[in-house]
Amino acid sequence: MKIAVIVIRTLIGLLLLFASISYFFNLVPQPELHGDVKTFMLGVNATGYLMNLIKITELVCGIAFITGRFVTLANVVIFPIVINIVLFHGSLDPSGIGAGLFLLIGVLFLAWYHRKNYETLFIAKSF
Repeated sequence: MKIAVIVIRTLIGLLLLFASISYFFNLVPQPELHGDVKTFMLGVNATGYLMNLIKITELVCGIAFITGRFVTLANVVIFPIVINIVLFHGSLDPSGIGAGLFLLIGVLFLAWYHRKNYETLFIAKSF
C-alpha cells in the first residue's frame, strides 16, 4: 500500500508541477477557445490574479506531493481546485476530464490513506 501511495502522490505532484510550470513559462501553446469555455476563461483572466493564484497553489502543492512533506496540508489546499477542474471539464469541456478525474481519485485516495491526520479537523471544540 505504501508503494501505491508514493506512486500516486508523485504522479499527482508531477501533473501539478507540469501544469503550473507550463502556464508560467508558456511551454504548451493554448488551443483556440470557443463558446462557454472562452467566456469562462475570459472571466477568470479578467480578474487579473485568479489564474496566477491557482497556478501558484498548484506549484506549491505539487512540490509538497513530490517531496512527501506536508502532504496532508497540500491535500486540503488542492482539493477545491481539483473539484473545480472536474466540474469545469464535466460541464464545459468533457474531452479533458481524464486528468481531472485522475487528480480527484488520487486526492481522495491520499485523504483516505492519511485519514488519521484529518481527525482533529472534525472535532467540535467549545471555547
